[in-house]
Amino acid sequence: MGCVGFDALLRHGFDVVAVLSHRDDPHEEIWWESLAERAAERGVAVHFPESMKDPAVHDLIAGYRPDFLFSFYFRYMIPPAILELAPRGALNLHGSLLPRLRGRAPVNWALVEGEEQTGVSLHYMVAKPDAGDLVDQEAVPIALHDTAFSLYAKLEDAAATVLDRALPALREGTAEARPLDLAAGSYRGGRRPDDGLVDWSSSARRIYDLVRAVTHPYPGAFTYLDGQKLFVWWALAGAGAGTPGEILSVDLDGVVVAAGDGAVRLISIQPEGLPESPAVALSDLLGLVPGRIFDSKA
Repeated sequence: MGCVGFDALLRHGFDVVAVLSHRDDPHEEIWWESLAERAAERGVAVHFPESMKDPAVHDLIAGYRPDFLFSFYFRYMIPPAILELAPRGALNLHGSLLPRLRGRAPVNWALVEGEEQTGVSLHYMVAKPDAGDLVDQEAVPIALHDTAFSLYAKLEDAAATVLDRALPALREGTAEARPLDLAAGSYRGGRRPDDGLVDWSSSARRIYDLVRAVTHPYPGAFTYLDGQKLFVWWALAGAGAGTPGEILSVDLDGVVVAAGDGAVRLISIQPEGLPESPAVALSDLLGLVPGRIFDSKA
């Protein structure tokens, strides 16, 4: 999303004087384009602050005398004292239809919660997260087969649309904005790998939504079988009944497991420490036979 925003600013004649980004984490799967590399290729100064609360970061930004500040999926909260350095406004691009899903990981949360649409919102930043006046937003439908990865790609296209509409007016000083009704929205915190634990007492649809929300390139949904951790990289919801977590059947299309309502067909799984494989290919190795029960704890 950072590159989408950066490219849009250049496309609309903004003079980008500096980029602040985060250094890549060697333990994190990097699947997005590097904004730092894109900016450096354009001769734009790039900085990697470790904390936005560091007075030196405030002074660094102040030295550029910016008219605007833009945040495109920046990972850190920006203190009010820095927001105030931009006399024409500090704006953020958020991956939901604000005021819904304010906060962290909105793309993943939209899928976890079974939303049928989401979108991107361009809004002014204030001290409270994702709470400033809304400049523009664009809705995106969520297809039943969407994962967080495919939905993110849709949101990148929507972000370009929003910025192409809003940036000319922002530059000319004619952009309008309206307050957000926070009481009509929702707030969600960050997600951790442990949040991928499958609760087999949930409905089959809810389990499917979790799987697609955290499958590749995210850490993945997971369960346990006799204490062994097992990642679920793809599954489908369907009909069936039994004790939640109980294997109902095994066939060439996967392993069918009972949920609180319905059943989940495990299609692609991965025992911890082993390669990812079709579920049916691991049935003999793991003893995936009707009657065995997956658990939600080790």
